[in-house]
Amino acid sequence: MIKEKNFLPQLFILIAGIILFFPFLGSVHLFDWDEINFAESAREMIVSGDYLNVQINYLPFWEKPPLFIWMQVLSMKLFGINEFAARFPNAIAGISTLLILYHIGRKLYDNRFGIIWALVYAGSLLPHMYFKSGIIDPWFNLFIFLGIYYMVSYTNPDDSRNKMFNIVMSAIFIGLGILTKGPVALLLFGLTVLVWVIYSKQWKVIFNFRFLLLYILVVSIVGGFWFLLLVLKGNSYVIIDFFQYQIRLFTQEDAGHGGFLLYHFVVLFIGVFPASVFALRAFKKFTVESGYNKLFNSWMMITFWVVLILFTLVNTKIIHYSSMCYFPLTFFAALIIFKIIRKEISFPSWQKVLLIIMTIFEGGLLIVVQLFIKYKDKILASGIIKDDFAVENMQAIVNWTGFEFLIGVILIGGIIGSLWIFRKNMQYQMAGIFISSIIFVNITM
Repeated sequence: MIKEKNFLPQLFILIAGIILFFPFLGSVHLFDWDEINFAESAREMIVSGDYLNVQINYLPFWEKPPLFIWMQVLSMKLFGINEFAARFPNAIAGISTLLILYHIGRKLYDNRFGIIWALVYAGSLLPHMYFKSGIIDPWFNLFIFLGIYYMVSYTNPDDSRNKMFNIVMSAIFIGLGILTKGPVALLLFGLTVLVWVIYSKQWKVIFNFRFLLLYILVVSIVGGFWFLLLVLKGNSYVIIDFFQYQIRLFTQEDAGHGGFLLYHFVVLFIGVFPASVFALRAFKKFTVESGYNKLFNSWMMITFWVVLILFTLVNTKIIHYSSMCYFPLTFFAALIIFKIIRKEISFPSWQKVLLIIMTIFEGGLLIVVQLFIKYKDKILASGIIKDDFAVENMQAIVNWTGFEFLIGVILIGGIIGSLWIFRKNMQYQMAGIFISSIIFVNITM
């Protein structure tokens, strides 16, 4: 279907992204372990003039490839060596992600769905917060998502003219994913494709020798050129250490990052709120349109479960690992909301009650933070917190106003107020829920 072009929503998303992701980006010190390491690697690249090797304390740092570090280097060349520069690439990733989701959503349904998907993604807690960070995952996840998106387009039987283009684009983005965080990009993509092939029984579509050979060639060139440069420079030992580290992450707890079996289920349900509450209904059987929409829905469902099951089985439990699930999870939430607004399905009482309970829980966590101020010394002295890095962070001197609890009140009041005030207008109600969450995240940060 040919959609009418309308650039106003894209302009609105662009301006909204600039307002949401750029202000105060450098006002908080780097606090995440990965943020600090990546920013330091970028700084050492600039100081040493060695842009090939990733270093920490001027020693080889073989945990990550250099693409994101190179982004930070360019940012630091523009803005200086500071927190803003370290996080600037992810602010760009945030704007790019919202525009891409709008574009894909518009192609799937219409302008309204594209706007809903972008709003749901921006209005969910962890997806929004990641764009204000200096970690690798926002770009890494975006590259994998685009690799899968172009593979969906390749497998679309109604789009036979662009198969070569879709294959090449998919391979380029998966190659960029490898260059960002390593071969796990190819692993996630490969498992997703394999499960889709088994599910759809479309073996001939994927295992076309000519296209498969082209895909491998493009992925190898894009994703492997840095590894090739290391070999040519005589630094092949870095590659060996890099792959040994990747294997260790999958087979044992690393750096004390353990967790219970359903760790990532809990992280996604709490961390991708409010989208997670709406997305629950997508895992029950309901009508999905035929053709490309149904195909895309299948790929998103498979992507979600592949990522979630894989990292549930992996021994190292880090909150970032399941972040690739943000794309399918917010897609399902947007789809449910889209259908509610169009009155194709209802907004049941159980979902409203669950939304209210989760709102009080999430907002209540910020209210409880005030108690931490009073009892911080006793909590630290008890030894209940085992992570030395976390303990040192908690000992930082912070000027509290005493009114931080109001941030939680804003979330609770905003979401419950939207449910009540706009109960007869679903479009305003849904907008109010996610705009309240956006305000909450920004004030919290």
